[in-house]
Parts: sequence; C-alpha cells; structure tokens
Amino acid sequence: MTVIGDLHADHGATFEERGGRRVVRDYGRPERTHKAVRNAAGVVEMGYGVVVVEGDDRVEYVDNVVTNRVPTADGEGCYALVLDPQGQIETDMYVYNAGERLLLFTPPDVAGPLVDDWSGKVFIQDVEIRDASADFGVFGVHGPKSTEKIASVLTGPGAPEPALTFVRGSIGDAGVTVVATDAPTGEEGYEVVCAAADAADVFDALLNYGLNAAPFGYRTWETLTTEAGTPLFETELEGRVPNALGLRTALDFEKGCYVGQEVVSKVENRGRPSTRLVGLLPEALPETGAAVFRGDSSVGEVTRAVHSPSRDEPIALALVEFGLEADAALSVRVDGRDVPAERGSLPFVEGSVRSARLPRYE
Repeated sequence: MTVIGDLHADHGATFEERGGRRVVRDYGRPERTHKAVRNAAGVVEMGYGVVVVEGDDRVEYVDNVVTNRVPTADGEGCYALVLDPQGQIETDMYVYNAGERLLLFTPPDVAGPLVDDWSGKVFIQDVEIRDASADFGVFGVHGPKSTEKIASVLTGPGAPEPALTFVRGSIGDAGVTVVATDAPTGEEGYEVVCAAADAADVFDALLNYGLNAAPFGYRTWETLTTEAGTPLFETELEGRVPNALGLRTALDFEKGCYVGQEVVSKVENRGRPSTRLVGLLPEALPETGAAVFRGDSSVGEVTRAVHSPSRDEPIALALVEFGLEADAALSVRVDGRDVPAERGSLPFVEGSVRSARLPRYE
C-alpha cells in the first residue's frame, strides 16, 4: 500500500491495486502528465516490495540464487532475476549492497513469498532475511531534467552515476538514499529511498522545492515504459525464459550455477530462442494476449499495448516467432476482427537515455 495515500489524494489521485498493493493510477489528464515527464521531470511513488538480507554470508547467499553477480562494494547494485528449474522467470529485482545489508527491490506481491521461501533454505549460513516493505518510501524521479531536479533538493553529494549506484544525503531534514536508475522510462532517472515516516516530506520536496516536477501514477508509467521498450514483470517477464526477452542486462553468463542456468545456457549456446520481443504499430489498440497473425497463421501474442501520447497512435510489445521477417505482413486481433500491424523499431520513442532492458539478441 502507498505510504502517503492521503497526500496523493490531496493532489487529486485515483488509485488501483497492483500486486496486492494500492498505488496511484493517475492524477487526471495522464497524457498531459506523460508529456510533462518527457519534457522535464516527474515523480512517482514506486510500489516495490523491499527485502532486507543481513548476516556475514548475505552476498554469497543471494549471489547463488540470482542470475546476475551481486556487487560486493557498498553503493553498488545490479538488476537480476530468480528463475525456476525450467529457466522461467519467477521474479525480477534490483539488488543493492548497502554495507552491512543487502536491499532487494521486488514486485510488491513477491517480497513476502520470497522471504518465506529463502528463509526455509538457510541452514548453516549466517543469513537473516525479512520483509521490510512497510519501512521505506521509494520515489522515482524521471525525465530529461531529473538530474537537475535531484541536484536542486539533495544536500550532500552530487547525483550518483553510473546506473545502479547510489549516494546518501538528505532532502530537508530527512535522510535519503538516491539511486541512479537503469532508465526504464527511456529518460534520465533516479529513485529516492527514505524512511516511511519521512515519505510525505520527501514527496512534497520532490514536487515543490527547487526545480518543479509533476506527480504521475502507474498509468503514465505504463505509457513511458512501453515507449521505451522496457519489458515489465507483470506483462512480459513472469513465466518466460529471459533469452526470449533479450534481457541480457539481467544475465551474467560467466557466473556460477543458479537455478535455471542450464536452460538459459542451452538457449544461448544454440544461438536463438524460439520467440523474441518486438514492437508493433497496430492500426487499432489490441488487448493484452491478443493474437498476432501472419496470414492465417498465429505467430505470436501481444504482451502490452497502449496509446502512445508521444506518437499519438497505438503501440504494442509482442512476443513473436524469432525468425519472423522484419517486413512480414502482420495483423492483430482487435474486438474479433483482424487489423493490420507493422513492425516498429524499439524504442518507439528516443528519450534522453536508452533503457538498459531494451531487448538485445546476440
């Protein structure tokens, strides 16, 4: 649940449930807000689950589970996945080394089950795992002027770089950690982490102090990340093999064994997965799961579709057969009828920074 629901309501927010957590849907006129973020900076409360891992063996334990190498230095992070034995994604997460503890930012409904599962597998290792989702507020600051926004309110160090590194400072009287994101919106971005008790003051400062920023919700998050070509857990990742998504930023092919690694390596070694994530430009807006056709043959499905405020037309992400020609004549099923759809290059919109999750196939 949002930690500052009343403050969002004062700004005219409407809410929705995502992963069992109440988050802001929008503040009205989401397409206008989308363009404000693309042109300057916006602030969104992120609906993460937060898992804290402590103990002398914390880095070794998590590193043995996830698909990427966990950093050993304070102030560094990585983007990683947890897979099942079939190589399918059970969750994605950001893992940050915060000195004597690791902080894992997960989808909201994953944190509790992950803690239960991992706690049951700790035997002789010195590891303590707990769900700390209620302890923190996390705010995303995105847009081409987000670095200026952070600089205008952060006391202490400058904005962190490169991506997935962080610094500690203060905003007003509140202690904060500021993380450089891997650009999921296709723009410069940061996440500001604070104690839940300070969240209202930090949110107010991010909106109103220094360089102004527009508040936005998850409806705008969807349109921004779709334009950026960023696959998300709920729509593209869950239950799929990461090779099919071109999600190379989450995979360290040199690291030791983890659950599902054998499948990932087999797909990598044969040179191509069976499907790939592509962009589509349909003439009408399809629903998630809509079939993609080449002639009378189904060749894939839509994973997410939005009306792009930047392009003023429907755009979609879809998983299609890997070898499908780029110029193949395609259609998608919309309201029981087939409508033409062209392949579009990703990202759909070039922002200030390309998303690190943009699909890459090598």
